[in-house]
This record gives sequence, C-alpha cells and structure tokens, in this order.
Amino acid sequence: MIRFALTCEDGHVFDAWFSSGDSYDEQTEAGVIVCPDCGSVEVRKAPMAPAVLRGRGQAPAPENESVALAAGKQTYAFLKGLRAHLEANADDVGKNFPEEARKIHYGEKEERNIYGEASAEEAKALHEEGIPALPLPKLPEEHN
Repeated sequence: MIRFALTCEDGHVFDAWFSSGDSYDEQTEAGVIVCPDCGSVEVRKAPMAPAVLRGRGQAPAPENESVALAAGKQTYAFLKGLRAHLEANADDVGKNFPEEARKIHYGEKEERNIYGEASAEEAKALHEEGIPALPLPKLPEEHN
C-alpha cells in the first residue's frame, strides 16, 4: 500500500491509499478518484514532504512519525466508520453494482441506498452517465 497526498482543481488537499503507483495511475485515468470535499474528479498528486532522517540509519524524528501515524489512524477510522455505516444503511448488491445503480438512476427500480463492486472502467462509465457513485478503498483487513 502507498499513500499519496492529492489535491483537486479547487485546491482541496486529501490523502488516499493505493495498492501501487500503477493503481493510482489507472484510477486517475478512469476518473474514479473523487475529492471528498467537493466531488471533483480533477485530482492530481500534491507535493509531499519526505520523512527526514536524524542521522545514518536512524528513524524519522518522533514528531513527524507521530503526526503521520495520527493522520493515518484518523483516515483509517473514518473509512472504517463509513464502511460500517454503508453496511448498516444500504443494500450490498455485489458485482451487480453498476447495473443496479443504472436501474435506480433511470427509474427502473425503486430508489434505495446500495453499495457493491465496480471496476475502474465501470465506475468511470457511471460517472460519465451522471450516476453518483463513490469508490472506497479496501481496508487492510479486507485483503486477507
């Protein structure tokens, strides 16, 4: 997993985790990375400050480490809470997510909250059709 600082066209800065740099590139090209503040998909990497070592072979300064650790824990807690909220208040439609989202959007099915799975290409197609859908990263325990 790799964390990137990102910024949208309106200047909002946020962090996101990706399985690799290639994963970030694929999701950017597909237009599925969304600013959590304004919903913009015009997102790019923001400058990041590297961890500065205190000396040869020593760990980063504790204040840098504790700030990064706290931010990571806060992001993880937010995502875990969001996922729990979705599971409690929406229907899991699994791999049928793009099809179900379209049926709801076009009035073929009753409106309800859903969540599920979609590839980057499917998410981009939904966005291009004006169908609101937000991708969520998988949390570490979901990879096991």
